[in-house]
Order: sequence, then C-alpha cells, then structure tokens
Amino acid sequence: MSRFQNSTGVKVFQIDQEPSGIPSQARMTAMLGVRTGVNGTDVETLPFARYDATAGSETELQAAVVGQRSNVDLPLTIEASNYFTNMLRRAAAGDTKKRVVTDLESYLDSGTDQLWENSWVGFPADSLGPFAWRVWQRDLLADKENPSLGNRSDADRFVCVHRNRQELRVPVSYLLKLALAEAMDSGRDLPGPVRETGLALLDHFLNDNTSPETFSFSITALRPEEGMGRAVAAEMAVRYLFTQLLVQFANERFGLTSGGQKAMLFYSPHPPIRQKRLNDCISDAFYRELFMSPCLSGWSRGEEKHQYMHLCHRVLSRSQLNAVGKLREAGVVTSNLVTLPNTSNVSLANNGTHVSMGSRRIGAAMADPSSGFHAACEKYLGDLAVKIVEHFLPLFVGTYSAAPYRMDFLDFHPEKALGFLPHELDYTHLRMLWRRWQKKAGIRVLGRPVTPFGPLWLDRFLRGLFSLKGDFIPDYRLIDYLVVILSTERSPALDGRLHNGERLKRDLQDLGVFDTKMSLYLLEKLREFNVMGFSGFEARHYSLFESFEEDAARAINLQNLLYCLAFKYIAGGMVTHDRIPDSPVIESERRQILFGAAIGIPTFFVRQDSANRFLMAILARTERTRPSRRYPGYIRVHNLEYRRALVNVLREEAADLIEMLGFEETILDLERRLEDPERLGAAGKITRAVLKGKQAPHPLAMPAGDFNRAAEAYYRQDLRGRHMTEAFRFLEEKVAALGAADRPLRPGSGEALRAVLGNGDPLEYLDLARRSVLEEKAPEPVLLKLLFLMMVVIHEDKLHDQPLVDPFDPESVPVASVY
Repeated sequence: MSRFQNSTGVKVFQIDQEPSGIPSQARMTAMLGVRTGVNGTDVETLPFARYDATAGSETELQAAVVGQRSNVDLPLTIEASNYFTNMLRRAAAGDTKKRVVTDLESYLDSGTDQLWENSWVGFPADSLGPFAWRVWQRDLLADKENPSLGNRSDADRFVCVHRNRQELRVPVSYLLKLALAEAMDSGRDLPGPVRETGLALLDHFLNDNTSPETFSFSITALRPEEGMGRAVAAEMAVRYLFTQLLVQFANERFGLTSGGQKAMLFYSPHPPIRQKRLNDCISDAFYRELFMSPCLSGWSRGEEKHQYMHLCHRVLSRSQLNAVGKLREAGVVTSNLVTLPNTSNVSLANNGTHVSMGSRRIGAAMADPSSGFHAACEKYLGDLAVKIVEHFLPLFVGTYSAAPYRMDFLDFHPEKALGFLPHELDYTHLRMLWRRWQKKAGIRVLGRPVTPFGPLWLDRFLRGLFSLKGDFIPDYRLIDYLVVILSTERSPALDGRLHNGERLKRDLQDLGVFDTKMSLYLLEKLREFNVMGFSGFEARHYSLFESFEEDAARAINLQNLLYCLAFKYIAGGMVTHDRIPDSPVIESERRQILFGAAIGIPTFFVRQDSANRFLMAILARTERTRPSRRYPGYIRVHNLEYRRALVNVLREEAADLIEMLGFEETILDLERRLEDPERLGAAGKITRAVLKGKQAPHPLAMPAGDFNRAAEAYYRQDLRGRHMTEAFRFLEEKVAALGAADRPLRPGSGEALRAVLGNGDPLEYLDLARRSVLEEKAPEPVLLKLLFLMMVVIHEDKLHDQPLVDPFDPESVPVASVY
C-alpha cells in the first residue's frame, strides 16, 4: 500500500497490488467459478446471478401501550421511581428548577390519546400455561447454557405486585415470545409440523434494543418464477401479520385488555415525539432504565447483551456531544453560543429494515478448502463491492423507503439539526451540505438564512414575526441515526484487508466517537462466512416501506441487481480498489450524495480532480453539471440528474443482468418514481397520506409538531391496517399454493391442515377471519387457528432445519441462539 497526496493535499491510501497472501482479483473471481473470455463475462456465473442469491430481513417495529396512566407500566414506573421522588424533593428544596418536575408531570398528564410508546406491560403470573412458564423460567437464567449459575441478577425487576396480585412485567418485544409459547400450550395436540415450527419460531422474536425486532422465519431463494424480491417481501409481510396475531392474542389471553392495557405494534421510523419530550426531562441513566431492552430473548447471556445496549446508548450520547466540537472545528459553528444536545440520545429508538443477501457461489467456495478462496479473498472482493454499491444508494432514498419529518425553525441549530453527520462526513462536505440545507429550508429573512439564536423566547418571536417554517425532510432517519461511520486517515474501513474494521474502531474509540465492543456501522455491511455462516451483504439504509409489494419487493430487486453488477465490474477488471481510493475525503464525497437526497437538497459538489475515478465516470454521464462559482475547483451536480445517470449506467452496463434476472419492470418503475416522486415515490406516498384530510397542501403549510403527530397517527392507524391487509393477500397466495395440484405438500402438512381446520376450506376461513382481525375483534379461538394455519404455511416455506425437541417436555426447552 502506498500513501500519496493528491492535488487537494489530502492523504490517500491506494492499493498498488493485492495484499500479500491472496491471489489477483481476476484469479479470485475465477476461483468462484466466474467465467470470462474474449466475449466478456458469462453473467450466469456471477455471484448474485439468477438462482444464486438468497435473502432474509430483520424488521424493527414501534411498540405502544394504550391505557390510562393508572393502568400502564411506563407512567406507573416513573411515578414510583426514586428518580421522580428525588426530583420532587429537590424541586421543593429549591435545589433544582421546578420546571424539570413540571415538564415531567406534564408528560404524565399529557397522554390525551392514552398512548405510551415503548411501555412495558404487566399481567398476572398465573396467566402463563406450563410450557410458556418454562420458557419464561429459562429466559431468566444468567446463562441459558449453564443453568447451574441461577437467575440473572436483575430477575426481580420482572416481577411486581399490582392491585394485590403478583404480576410479570415485560417489554412488548418479549411479550410476543411468551404469546407464541402460550399458543403452543393451546396447540399441544396438533401434529408435529405445527409444534416443531412454533418451537423454531420462538427465537425469531428478539428482545433487543428498544423496539421489537423479528428476523426472517425462512430464508428466501431469489428465483424468477417466484417473483425474486417479491418473495422476500411476502415473507416480511406474513411475518408482520403473524406478529399482529400474537399481540392480539396476548391482549386477550394474558388479560391485558381487561386490565386496562392494549399492546400494539406498527412500522414507524422515528423515535416517538412524546419519548423525545420525556428524554428532555430525565437523566440518561433513567432513560436507559425505562427504555433499554433487558434482552431476555435472543442471547444465551441476556444480561451481558443488556449491558451492551447500555454501552451503545452511552457511546452514542457521548458522540452527539462530541459532534459539537467537530462542528466548531469545521467552521459550521462560529461562536461559543451553542445549544448543547441532551446528554441522553434517543436515536436507538429509530426503526428500520435490514435486508441481507447471500451468494451460494461465494458460500460454497468459502466452505470448500480446495477452492483456494478464503477469508482474505472474501474480504478483498466484499469491500470493493460495498464501495461500488454505495455510489448507487441515492436511488433508494425517498424512492423506495422514507421517513418524512418536519423540522421546526426552533430546531435549526446546526448542533441539533446535523445530528451525527459530523462523524459521517468530511468537514468540507459538511460545510457545503449545511449551507445548501439552509438555502433550501424556510428560514430566510430578507433573503438570508437565519438560524435560531438560542433564547427560546427570542427564537419564538422571530419565528412568528417572519413566518419561519423550518424544513421538510424526506428521510430523517438517515440524518437522526448514525447509519455509517467515517474512516480515519490511517484506518480505512473498506480497503479490502482483514480486520480493518477493528483497526478503525480502535481509532474511533481513541477519538471518543465509538467503542471497540460495538458493531461497526456501515450502509452496506459485508456478512462474512466464518462469522455468519453465509457470505453476502446486509443493506442497512432502509427506513419505512409504504408497501411490501410496491416498495420493498422492488427495492430488493434493485439491491440484488447492484450486487450482481458490482461483481461483473470486479470480474471484468473494470473496477479495482485503486479506482475508488480509501480516504475519509473520498468516502465522504460519495456519501454526501445519499445524505443530501435524504434531506432533499437539490445539488452537491465534487472536486474536478477527484481521485474517485468510478464516481467521475458516472458524472461524465450526468447532465447539467457545471464548474461551481462558489467553490473553485468543484463541479456542481444536480442530485436528480446524478440519479438519472445511475439509471443510464444500469441500462447500459447491466442490460444483460437486467434481462437475466427479469428486472425490466423494476427499472421502468424506478424511472417513473424518479420522474414523479410526489405521486410514486415512497416519501411522496407517505407524505400525501399524512396530509389527507388536514387541509394543508404541503408539509410546510402545517406546524412541524402537527405534521409529525399526524405522521405518527398515520403509522399507528391507517398504515398499520394497510400493511395487515396487504399481508393477508400474501397469506392467501401461500394458502392457495398449499392446494395446488402441481405442488405436493411436505410430510405432515396435510395432516396438520386437517387438524387445524377439519374439513374446512383454508381460503374460506381466511376470508371469514380477516375482518375481525383487521378490526382487532377476533376471539382467541380464531386467532389460534390463524396462527396454526400460518405455522403450516411457514413449515411449507422450508424453515431452516431445527433440532426436533418436544416443546411439552419440561427438560426440552429451546436455548436462545446468537443472532
């Protein structure tokens, strides 16, 4: 590796040759069985080509509990806490401002909708059946693989006395697992396929972080005859419906509804407004006590994982404060008058979807010692593929997924608005982005952008006097969350060398930005065979899909196409690491485009002599570029024109891949979304739905708080219903396929169907049950039948092989796996 300075004076690390101990790039792709010749690359032999890719997803949902404050765990816990009592005493003694207590009491009194986001639930301990009780007891262990160590040290936290009876108190994410275990208690007489599938599904409900998480019930093979990405979206939708059935079942079986509580789940990309408000009233330690998941499910040593989540929250909160210093160094903050961010950060309550894709071809080579393809080869090619794909990520933002948000003028302090961007962009690009953002936003007075001064009374006066609106952001989650971390000059994250991520984390820890115990944050993350058991990539940039079929399915198709194109470039020698050098400036240069698209900034700037030759080749196809008048030596580029150029690249250089994968309609749909984003793009569709009935033609016509509350209500009500309706359609297709003459059922499935429904027609039963589920009025027997029917469907989808254990044997209780 050589180090040189380009014309900007920035140090650039360039790989002159492959790291020692690994073959050439051409030899590595040959080891994978990729065939190249005088006529080019045989695209059928590429990784992620037709019949090679597999996919799964992990989704994060927003949990909420509806009920009066006297019945719901969150307000009861706050009122009974030492923190609240101490604050009352300090305020009475004059040791702290009364406003602190007043704000906290106002939060407790302001549940006008009786809605408490991310609250836990409490229910009688005797509600659990025998098997659910054994699962519960197992998950309380300090180490599930070593029961002799006894229970977790915090086991008492999950038991309380309420209304003179012993109750269990758990987060909604763990309630889902207990509900599934309880359903299995009710189905003890059902055939093996139902019981075995239910047992296997227990560990797919993760009690991680703040939000409930689930990961794929089955890994989907991307086949043209099954719709490619549509099959992944179908699994995602059916899993969502299964989760909705579990929470409705738990509300009835565990007596939550009769006890004045109602748990609910839905897709929502942002931390709740009221949770942000509460965070402003309390300490970071108390915030973690209220909202950091205890990690009961998903890990053998859950208490250790719980401490890890505390670490993540502390580090991100510290990083947010550290970012203020970076803004000062970058010249964005030019005075000592700043509004310090809260010492507690709520970004971990953001919710997104991660889609992982694996290549059978690479996995087989990694599993075969005789192939010569080893971890260093996988890393070298994987990092290069990630760098290539990052250039195309602006195609997804606001197009397929989005997180619309209104930012008030009062929030337009750079130290608040820019979030984690100081850790994600180089100073030059950070300054450019901030200037363009101010120009775009509704914060101008006499033609000049004005940001808040600090004193709230003054800023409110200015907002009213000059009608300062703030801004509307198409995908705020990408700004509000640390989605990717910038490399340091000495430790590139994607230079193709083993353990580069660990080296970078050590550098970042020394800078007070990160911690070596945390997983490195990247937009596209290499999934290494020796760690994950498959070789591929995880896309972590998706926020909210408005539709499973229209948005998620097509986004996954595009994701598949980009991975395949990246390996086509690599196999043909068209892109090497030295064409996309590894330096913070080069990383920032390509990533600024994504963040600009998330904010809705129309233009960005690239150096005329950029060392990123791959980016420059794309810009050579981009219309309406010109030398910048404000920034000498830079090219001014329109974000929309850049994305149009990316589509042209796909049409010209991936034409054979598009034909092979059958993605002609996907590309046509992408073009239509780019040309008509307000009607067809995900951000446009969500925004239009939020504004419906609000008598506001656009988001800036509404106060920021009103729009954001309307968005939350839309996610909680209309979108939740839409997603469930769509999921029922996918389930109908899967149930109809069970009776197809050309598809024989797997052993035991027919018997299981008859045991669940007797001689009834599954499709007729679905049709009868649908309305009561959508209206949340389905009785327990209906919910149980639907759950068992779905278990048969999941069994037919060939869930990963699981050890065959009897869920009703007291000695045979599942051990949580590490995911």
